[in-house]
Amino acid sequence: MPERKNLCVLVALHPVDAVLAERLGADEARHAAERHARRIERAIVMQGGQVLLGGAEQTIAGFERSDAAVHAASEALDRIHGLPPLLGSKQTVRIGVHYGVLDNDGEEPAGEGPAVARQLAHLAESGQALISGTAVMVLGGAARQQVGSQPLSGPVWTRVGIPVHAIGQRSGLVTSVPGAARLSSRLRLRHQQEVLFVEELRPVLLLGRELANDVTIMDPRASRQHARIERRPEGFVLFDQSTNGSFVAIEGKPECFVRQEQMLLDGPGRLGCGFSTTELERDLVFFDIV
Repeated sequence: MPERKNLCVLVALHPVDAVLAERLGADEARHAAERHARRIERAIVMQGGQVLLGGAEQTIAGFERSDAAVHAASEALDRIHGLPPLLGSKQTVRIGVHYGVLDNDGEEPAGEGPAVARQLAHLAESGQALISGTAVMVLGGAARQQVGSQPLSGPVWTRVGIPVHAIGQRSGLVTSVPGAARLSSRLRLRHQQEVLFVEELRPVLLLGRELANDVTIMDPRASRQHARIERRPEGFVLFDQSTNGSFVAIEGKPECFVRQEQMLLDGPGRLGCGFSTTELERDLVFFDIV
């Protein structure tokens, strides 16, 4: 990466609470912090970002496109939210996103991009992601729908000096998606004995051979990071990013082959990651809208 350029910078703060760390002990606290960092880094990499700085308490990443940073922020929140509680306490993360100048010629990324993103991360509530108005201005339609339509208001945000928006549904804000376009349904997926949902609180689900995915496909024809399913205004969309492609059979329709493309999952059906849905495979994924 060039030493100085304009990028969309994401800063995630994910320290383990001091009281919880004391109760867990040094080793367990360190493992918890590493687990935080791994989940956040996977979300970044899955969206095409580059981890510029990783550690037990913060992660800094750069993205060529602000859209990818928004998707990564939403995904990171979901991944951390999905972790089981530690001694009854939920792990937390605070995220800031800003588009600006990045100086990456030292030990730690510097410049306006990381500085503003870090400031927003510190201002965010636990489990919240904030994005600057500068980054919002360069968002595409799909990513813009994940961002609150109005800047946050109040003395704190006035002092910041730039518009600040919240990312994702946990902000409690009305997004820019018209009410008629919002999805009230969920996509249910069944894989072996596991049942998962793509829904408002979990808008992205990952499939692939890596254990870090939400649905782990053991078949060798599946790619490590094979595909993802996103909840969008138009419905539930499959994005294939694999080598061997995805096979999708929706009830009443012929089987479709999708590779490096997207497809709307608009009814009950079956999904094969690298193999046909006509094969009697234990790794077939069954889905329906509920």
